[in-house]
Amino acid sequence: MAKGFIRQSLILLLLVVSIHSSISVKLQSSQVEALLRVQSILNFPSVLSSWNKKTKFCNLEPSSSVTVVCYGNNLTQLHICGDKGAPKLPHNFSIDSLVETLVKLPSLKVLTLVSLGLWGSLPGKSEQMSSLEMLNVSSNFLSGTIPEEISSLTNLQGIVLDDNAFSGEIPDIFGSFPVLNALSLRNNSFDGSLPKSLSKLSGLRVLTLANNQFSGEVPDLKGLKNLEDLDLENNSLGPNFPQLENKLVSLILRKNKFRSGIPAEIGSYYQLKKLDVSLNKFMGPLPMSLLSLPSINYLNIAKNKFTGALSKNMACNVALNFVDLSSNLLTGDLPDCLVSKSKNRILHYEGNCLNAPDDSQHQYSFCRNEAFAAGIATSIKKRDQKRKAILASCIVGGVLVFAVLLVLVFWLFRRVHAKKKLDAQPPRVISEKASTGYTSKLLCDARYISQTMKLGALGIPAYRTFSLEELEIATNKFASAAFMGEGSKGQMYRGQLSDGSLVAIRCLKLKENHPTDYFMPHIELISKLRHRHLVSALGHCFEYYLEGSSVSRLFLVFEYVPNGTLRSWISAGRARRKLTWSQRIAASIGIAKGIEFLHAGITPGIFSNNLRITDILMDQNLAAKISSYNLPLLTDNMGMDTNGASTQSKEVYKRIEHEDKMDIYDFGVILLEMLMGIQIKTRSELNALRNQVQASLAADEAARRSTVAEEIQNTCSAESLKTMMEICTRCLLKDLTLRPTIEDVLWNLQFASQVQDAWQGGESRSSRSSSPASPPQLPKLRFTIH
Repeated sequence: MAKGFIRQSLILLLLVVSIHSSISVKLQSSQVEALLRVQSILNFPSVLSSWNKKTKFCNLEPSSSVTVVCYGNNLTQLHICGDKGAPKLPHNFSIDSLVETLVKLPSLKVLTLVSLGLWGSLPGKSEQMSSLEMLNVSSNFLSGTIPEEISSLTNLQGIVLDDNAFSGEIPDIFGSFPVLNALSLRNNSFDGSLPKSLSKLSGLRVLTLANNQFSGEVPDLKGLKNLEDLDLENNSLGPNFPQLENKLVSLILRKNKFRSGIPAEIGSYYQLKKLDVSLNKFMGPLPMSLLSLPSINYLNIAKNKFTGALSKNMACNVALNFVDLSSNLLTGDLPDCLVSKSKNRILHYEGNCLNAPDDSQHQYSFCRNEAFAAGIATSIKKRDQKRKAILASCIVGGVLVFAVLLVLVFWLFRRVHAKKKLDAQPPRVISEKASTGYTSKLLCDARYISQTMKLGALGIPAYRTFSLEELEIATNKFASAAFMGEGSKGQMYRGQLSDGSLVAIRCLKLKENHPTDYFMPHIELISKLRHRHLVSALGHCFEYYLEGSSVSRLFLVFEYVPNGTLRSWISAGRARRKLTWSQRIAASIGIAKGIEFLHAGITPGIFSNNLRITDILMDQNLAAKISSYNLPLLTDNMGMDTNGASTQSKEVYKRIEHEDKMDIYDFGVILLEMLMGIQIKTRSELNALRNQVQASLAADEAARRSTVAEEIQNTCSAESLKTMMEICTRCLLKDLTLRPTIEDVLWNLQFASQVQDAWQGGESRSSRSSSPASPPQLPKLRFTIH
């Protein structure tokens, strides 16, 4: 398809030949000399044997081997195609000399040098060919990387570098080619990730990158509305299906590392004629609409792990002449429209679990077990087997709920006594320069941390055991439309329970066989993750191997938080409403409460959570929720010691000195982005912004206001802003022993909230009935501002 389009482009460009073939045009003498020099540099190939000083180049009859096109007395197109498999040119060949000669053709728009034995690296001097619109140097021995200087050729409409020995990463320069409509780099040794600037090629129609060594995710190509031909065969791209427009005619993803499901949107690819996703690790339900797409004539899904039940009465496109369904996990009956007699159709379906008359199929149990092992929800389980699994889960769940209740009673008992001790203690420090311009009642209110342990889980449904049938109904049998993504911590699905509530379901495929007892310590810890400022756990579900009591898959059910990340409300650059200063303080308090709960609200505490602003989700009330926890069960490798306990668990739970200060630092980074309203992506950006905040603290109020995000400069009180900036800089101290505790952080955040409320003239949110007559004497912090 790509070669056909490129050939059509060349034909269109050659139409000029017919216009000028009857006109005698004399080429400039300097350009004649340049062409003869090209002949010499190419070692006088046989296809140029007729060239000499008397040749009238502009009147040569075009052929498949040589075509010269002139406009006026200037050469505009040069096509030279040697014999297929031409050997490498002698050692005295110089690619630099060739380019220097071609530069002497200032009006050259189309250059084709195919199968001529060229070797060496493309020189940067090619940038001087500023008129070039089409470059084709395929089937040679060119090597090295693509020079970045080529980005100056802004008129390029086609680049064809097929069948060479180019290597290295592709430079991220494609934003420089506004009119590029064909890019073909097949059969080279390019590696690395695909440049994101590919997404800027809005006019691109052909993108062929087959048979290289590219890896990683495919950039978002959703904006390429003219893309018709995409060929990524034989690379290491993946795991997610590319984001594409629906105007594709040919899509080839064969032999890569894609493993997510095919999105249901592919049913709207009405122009798609060829689809090849074979030799990948795709899993999940096969979109049956593929067979009946209005233009489809070639479909190859072989050697994946697609599931689904085919039926005899399914619809197919009568134009389908090649269908390969082999080596998947399909069940049911072959559609009559596929097995009907057709002289031109080629059909492969071996290696599934279909009801076929031959012996090319596996037993049903094979597809069932393989689907389980791949972490795919299938519908081939028998109803009595489901009931057994549900019954076992209910028994385990009952025991678990009873254990959780005992732990909860003990926990509440401890917190009541701890609260009494806390009330007897003197108030914590706010700042070495705490304002005394506020009432003693306000300062007394500020010293109290919110009652995180007592009120944290308010409004969250009770933790419980789910049945597999419930989760299948919630996700429509784990349909691709419910698939949210996959990472090192398993697959994520979005679901809706029977009561209408939305949930996020994490599916963990287990690498080793373990009984239920092995997971109970982990489940006990997960069941404690219930707090208004955490994406809380709602329950779990075990799925068992049919032949024993070992757990094959574990599903963890969490609350679904649909209102985006904190970054999207702070610095994502969207048109949506951004958080006010008071809302930012409230969000930071919520995050701090969540961290405090992870550290001290459960036993053992969870530390080193690698918190990022993109891990903070916002609910419908704009309350912040932490979605990332350092849980042993969610790590890649889980080992067993001789006593049956998880060795990974012991490593993570083991408290190391000052490990709580790692989360304090991450909180400081989040707070810095909330203050500045700028996305922080690199260490240098972080250091620069931190130094900027630090410097403003030593300046006056006007300097501090001008430092922070524009949308909050005039809506914050001077004292609350300074307090927040001080908290931020202290959390980011390099010496982790000097960073504040989470209790100190939370207390100071509460102070900032209180003084902001007073500045706005509102009532304090946490007023108490009694207060001292004068401000208490506050001890100084043990560290100073650097």
